This record gives sequence, structure tokens and C-alpha cells, in this order.
Amino acid sequence: MSAAVLATASLVAGCGQAHVRVGSAGVSRPNQVVPSSHADHSAQNAGSSGTTVDRMFAADSVWNTPLANDAPIDRSSPDLINWLVDQVRQEFEHGPTPDIETVTDSTPIYRVARNEPTVRVALENKTAWGRSLARAFASVPIPPRAQPAAGSDAHMTIWQPSTNRMWEFWELHRTSSGWRAAWGGAMDDVSRSPGYYTAQSWPGAEPYWGSTATSLPVAAGTMLISELEAGAIDHALAIALPDTRGGVYAWPAERTDGTDPDPDSVPEGARLRLDPNLDIAKLNLPPVVRMMAIAAQRYGLIVRDKSGEAVAFYAQTPTSGSNPYPQIFGGIAPYDLLKYFPWTHLEVLRMQLHRGTGSP
Repeated sequence: MSAAVLATASLVAGCGQAHVRVGSAGVSRPNQVVPSSHADHSAQNAGSSGTTVDRMFAADSVWNTPLANDAPIDRSSPDLINWLVDQVRQEFEHGPTPDIETVTDSTPIYRVARNEPTVRVALENKTAWGRSLARAFASVPIPPRAQPAAGSDAHMTIWQPSTNRMWEFWELHRTSSGWRAAWGGAMDDVSRSPGYYTAQSWPGAEPYWGSTATSLPVAAGTMLISELEAGAIDHALAIALPDTRGGVYAWPAERTDGTDPDPDSVPEGARLRLDPNLDIAKLNLPPVVRMMAIAAQRYGLIVRDKSGEAVAFYAQTPTSGSNPYPQIFGGIAPYDLLKYFPWTHLEVLRMQLHRGTGSP
């Protein structure tokens, strides 16, 4: 039995808490070796046209910057990881199980040309603090056959590399009078974005823009089909938890919808990573899980949202043709793949916490 399956077996069936490697804040690891850089797979499938796009967000953004091996660990990391491991164990034992969202509750990413006709997306939020976002949605290059992801969040991302702009939507739907969305965001100069919303993201932009509960872009941390087919994920991964800490969030999150009063619960925006000393090559992981583990060790996991039911990762929603994920996943169900993920080797990096919800 591989080390990963053995760890999962004890986690799923276990009595009491799984063993967690303990780190302390500010402790350096001078003898650790940073994993070698992967090839930069900048030709990423992002739409039905089959063309290529550049990497989203700046090279030094929170999503694309490799972590130092001696990145300081938060003092609360052991307690938070114990909480997370127990959450995962309960999900595998009782359901709903951890998942990789693909067709439902992820996002399609449509790459559009400069000459794509534009349409207005009516913003259903009529508050004063939504007016600038409504203006950003006045002219959006949405392809005629575009469809949001299935699921209640109904996400969709539009990327126009020729203008270096990106639009994203939450609860997007098409009516007889046109497109409508409950909320979302827009980014100009997206290839130089820090990976979250600032006042510089768009004229009138606010930090609370964005399609997720943290305001982090829904495309950020999403695994692209082309990355999974190429065999390397060169950015941090987004993760969502069914319960997140209430009244506090961690940078780079700009807000939270967390409600859990447990001080050991993980706040939205927290950045986790796999122990740099973990030898992933020895774990005998399925290919997709190995890619995810390498990305989690090199770039980390960022708690981007609160999920509806269970711990979740995100992969790009297909925009045309057949569903590629059965082949990408090797015919293995996502929840079975995630049994191999080395959950007990996660660490929480030092957090910059903010009190409140961050909402307007």
C-alpha cells in the first residue's frame, strides 16, 4: 500500500486526530531544496476556439509566485490542519465527499477576439455601491453561444487578451431581454494584476468586486484543461471549504462569508502548502493528484470560497465538445482521486488576518 493510501486509510477510518507535522511561525528551513521549475505552459485552453492565451495575472502575483521553502508557518497551523483533516475525514466517512468541481460550480473561460461583438450585462444589484460595476458590465464581448457553468453559482469568465481585459460573473443567466448577473467583476491590464481586486483594476473598481465570497477571481486557482493534459500546473490552486471561520479573513481575500465560530477553523484567504520536505515522487499518486500535489507544494492552496457541501478543488468547465475529464482523471471518480491527496502534510502559511466581513 502506498504512503498516500495508507495515510488516507487512517484518515478515513481513523480514531482520533491524524498525525500532523508541526511547524512554528518564522522558522526557516535553510537546508531544503526548492523543487525545480516546471515548463511555463502559457498556451492554455480557455474557450471554444481552440486558440491559446497567456497566463492570467502577473508573474509575481499571489497565484503565480513560487513559495520559498522557508516561508514562515503560522503559529496556529497545527490546530487549523487538524481541523481540516478532521473535516475531510468526516466527509469521506459520511458524505458529501471532497470533490473536483468541473462542469458544475466551476467556471468556463471564454477567450474572445478583439472584434467580438459586445452586449450589456444588466447588474441586478441596484445599490449605490454597485453602480461602478454596472458601468463595467455595459459592454462585454460575450460569444453568442456562451453558457455559464451549471450549478447555483452560474459562473462565467470572459477574457479578451487583445485588450488585456477580463470580466467575471456570478449568478449569470440569459433572459428574453438579454444577460443578467447578480454580481461579478472586471479587470483591466489583467496580465499585470496582483490576482485580486484593487482600485486600479478598473475605473471605479472596489476591493469587494469579484464572483467569489472572498472577491478573489473565480478563474484564479482554477486548473485548466490544457494544464492537466500537459502534465503540469504552474500556479496556486483554489480550494473551497464547507465551513470557514466567521468574522475574519486572511490576505489575499478581500471579504468573507464564513460563519464558523470555531477558532481552529480555517479563514477564507488562508494560504496552505504541502510540506516542502515531502517527497511526492515516493507517494505513487495518480497523475492528476501528483500534479495537484506538486502545485500545492510549490505554489500553495488558497481558500478562495466557501463551498456548498464539501471540500472542493476547481477545474475549468469545458466550453465545447465532449467532457475531457473522464480521460484526464483516468476513469477514476474525483472523490476517489482525492483519497490519495496527502492532506496530513499540509501547513498553513503565516496569515495576515483582517477582522469583519469586508463587505460593503
